[in-house]
Amino acid sequence: MQRRYTVVDVFSDRRFMGNPVAVVHDAEGLDTAAMQRIAGWINLSETTFVLPPTAPEASYRLRIFTPMSELPFAGHPTLGSAHAVVAAGLAPRGPLLQECGVGLVPVQADPADRYRLRLPEARVTTLGAAERAALEAALGAATDPTVPLQVIDVGPRWFVTALAEPSVLLALQPDLTRLAALERATRTIGVTLFAECGADGHDIEVRTFAPSDGVPEDPVCGSGNGAVAVMRRALGRVSPGGSYLAQQGRCVGRDGRIEIALDAAGDIWVGGACVTTVQGTIEA
Repeated sequence: MQRRYTVVDVFSDRRFMGNPVAVVHDAEGLDTAAMQRIAGWINLSETTFVLPPTAPEASYRLRIFTPMSELPFAGHPTLGSAHAVVAAGLAPRGPLLQECGVGLVPVQADPADRYRLRLPEARVTTLGAAERAALEAALGAATDPTVPLQVIDVGPRWFVTALAEPSVLLALQPDLTRLAALERATRTIGVTLFAECGADGHDIEVRTFAPSDGVPEDPVCGSGNGAVAVMRRALGRVSPGGSYLAQQGRCVGRDGRIEIALDAAGDIWVGGACVTTVQGTIEA
């Protein structure tokens, strides 16, 4: 049957400059194998499928797939799917509640097509010297020894740490085979790295790699940036009521801007602009 299909660029108000997510509307009737096959064929970092909610308070239910596996939650697919759902008239603009693998995720939409989500509660594990050495060998560069190396689980499990200089971060050419092996050994989806910047209108530079899941470099990663925010909150670099701007994607020809804000309770909100680039139908 024909199902509505939208591609949304997330974390940019300019088409072809954010991180695209493919959104399949009217996904009821597709089984898991069909969804995975479609996501593999589309071959974006994520493809989502919009379904009727099972929780009565939810606005809709979302299943999220990389080219190789299903995720319980992801950032830019959540924001892009909310944009697609609102644009299609399936939910009103304003406060939304997305049902997905981690439960219910609050999403807010404003009239200027800026969306933000409240990050699920994180679980943090600090790693030691052996894991840092293995990561540095895969990266081909030293990480910042003053910043911990952690696995931060916000639905996806990310390796997170910092590099001392943004120029070193931007110059990275990691060994993706070694990185994928490290991810599989630690049951993480990938690595998100950041460097403090404070220039060009943003506060940090970010890069994300997930080769074990079929994504050599994610252009702009919402959950990865959320995990970085968890670390920066713990380090005292952002406090309740504070905010900052991250930039990601320049190494793959994108220019994503991620807005991070902490509310008064210290909860992390991840947001940015969304713009539709493709509308049509898919036979599935």
